[in-house]
Amino acid sequence: GIYHGSLLWALDKTVTAMGGRALRRWLLQPLLGVSGIQARQDTVEELVTNGSLRQQLQQLLKQIYDLERLAGRAGSGTANGRDLVAMADSFGKLPDLAALMGHATSPYLVKLQFVPPELDELGRVLRSHLVENPPLYLTEGSLIRDGVNAKLDKLRDQVSEDQQWIANLETTERERTGISNLKVGYTKAFGYYISISRSKSDQAPTDYTRKQTLTNEERYITSELKECEARLFNLNEEIHTLEYDIFIKLRDQVAEHVALIRQVAATVSAADVLAALAEVAVYQGYCRPEIVEGRPIFIEDGRHPVVEQSLPAGFFVPNDSGLGNIDPTKSAVTPDLIILTGPNASGKSCYLRQVGLIQLMAQVGSFVPAKSAMLGVCDRIFTRVGAVDDLATGQSTFMVEMNETANILNHATPKSLVLLDEIGRGTATFDGLSIAWAVAEYL
Repeated sequence: GIYHGSLLWALDKTVTAMGGRALRRWLLQPLLGVSGIQARQDTVEELVTNGSLRQQLQQLLKQIYDLERLAGRAGSGTANGRDLVAMADSFGKLPDLAALMGHATSPYLVKLQFVPPELDELGRVLRSHLVENPPLYLTEGSLIRDGVNAKLDKLRDQVSEDQQWIANLETTERERTGISNLKVGYTKAFGYYISISRSKSDQAPTDYTRKQTLTNEERYITSELKECEARLFNLNEEIHTLEYDIFIKLRDQVAEHVALIRQVAATVSAADVLAALAEVAVYQGYCRPEIVEGRPIFIEDGRHPVVEQSLPAGFFVPNDSGLGNIDPTKSAVTPDLIILTGPNASGKSCYLRQVGLIQLMAQVGSFVPAKSAMLGVCDRIFTRVGAVDDLATGQSTFMVEMNETANILNHATPKSLVLLDEIGRGTATFDGLSIAWAVAEYL
């Protein structure tokens, strides 16, 4: 789909489902405050410089289930036994995470040092109540461990007593009747029965009631067997209801902590995203951009994060960019506007987008594909990239382009980054040039 070849594709080294969703959210909602960006950068940096910490973190994260989704299910009352066990297992990993982060200093990792005691306790309750591998359905029993509920244990004891009696019935009846090939069987339709071969059916005792005749056997029941069967049936019903009630109480207990679980999920998924960004930074050779007030864009040897990954290593030719404020190193004034010209397929669009992507990545808190970078915080990134004409609704490429350009001119502020890829196409040379000129002067 669209995912391949996108910025998300280039950066997504997350190991949990909730981390993947968080990365997507972060890219859609970049930060506007320098301190927020730096807090994320500090964490990426710690995970870049401490490779074994990053790898151990990712190993642990892989063992944590999708707490965000699980919390939602528990809160809406749709969680089943497996969901709650997955949740308990995940809570069990939180102390390990906290221990791993014992010496961490960056904000997002320090948050992992604290394990909410309520969740620790909740995990213990769930593990002690629920069997290791609960069935999918909640109404068929086998959910709750022995020793959790005295009434449940008593009912289960009665069931095994009755089952034992039925298991011994064959032996006792053979001895009583002297019929050696007497068998006790069970079918869904009839329930339990005693079968005697046709040849010996005249030896059947008087307390046997004939129930079914087959080619070579007669099937009987006794009042005792019927009673035992009915009792078993009722006991099992009672057990299933009781187990279901216990389970619902557990699920309600989880539901009370949904807000806290979501909070933990957010902390864990943020760590996942930052570990992913650190991994990309290490393998692709990214640098930590310096984020400053004001509006400079200084990029030394910048690369396009997606195109670079689609090419063999070392094939992408890097480029510098200088926009905005005075460059302190060269004491030269850099322009506020670059007009980039060149033949087709010479890399103009790629260069343009690379600047936009580097700015966006920096405001997500990521490291960027460059040797060094100094960037301000911009409020919006506007792009206008060569349009496809929308003739179906009666719009030419020119019309589409003018609408988009008007939108940019009306909404850009002094803190915006504007990337215009081709302007004034589909017109006579002078008309196009005058439009481009006017737009450039206005900006």
